[in-house]
Amino acid sequence: MLKLKQVSKNFGGLPALSDVTFTVPKGQLTALIGPNGAGKSTMINCMTGVFEPSSGQIEFQQQQIESLPAYKISRMGISRTFQNLKIFPRLTVLENVLTGLTSDGGDSMLLAMLRLPSLRHRERQLKLRAMVALDRFDLAEKANWPAGILAYGDKKRVELARATVGNPQLILLDEPVAGLNAEETAAVGEQLHLLRSAGHTMLLVEHDMALVMEIADQVVVLDSGKCIAIGTPDEVRCNPLVLEAYLGRMDATA
Repeated sequence: MLKLKQVSKNFGGLPALSDVTFTVPKGQLTALIGPNGAGKSTMINCMTGVFEPSSGQIEFQQQQIESLPAYKISRMGISRTFQNLKIFPRLTVLENVLTGLTSDGGDSMLLAMLRLPSLRHRERQLKLRAMVALDRFDLAEKANWPAGILAYGDKKRVELARATVGNPQLILLDEPVAGLNAEETAAVGEQLHLLRSAGHTMLLVEHDMALVMEIADQVVVLDSGKCIAIGTPDEVRCNPLVLEAYLGRMDATA
């Protein structure tokens, strides 16, 4: 589904990523882990057109995307959530999720002005899809609430609903359970299980190692911008480099 070849990204001469190479298999959940500052969010930003890599190639379904703008990458079927919440607080919960369907809404100004029956039918279909996504994350009852008044955990789930509403080919999840309590984390983990079972391909950036080890098919480990290990959860758990660079430090400070 996604292939990275020697991807590097420098900021002012300082390397944030250095020759990172790995693949994201279709229909699987790949976890990208590492200490703070390892380059995980920078990698997602390079995949989605927020940053252009300094060197290397990123292929999505055999098409190179490393130099494409973000909107074109999105239209190709890649969606994402953000480490820091990116919602529209004055829009309703439903309207926030509908923004994940903008590429399906048409772009004709004339049709929008005439309000033809075909356009109204399309809008009803999009709202139905958005409500299905909200129901998946137990937010349907809050569809008409202003998103800005939601609790933090609900806001995270709004982002998840928006990222999945368009049935994207690849979903990039940047710390989706950060700040959630144990019950909320378990609920999100169950939804990720269901999405994977339905055939969705996902790349998960997360610090919750219990969640990662439970649901990931493949784990990629970054440290100081370099890829130090790739394997199954069991293989990564026993890797000495990972234990030293990440898991051991986490256990020591938990």
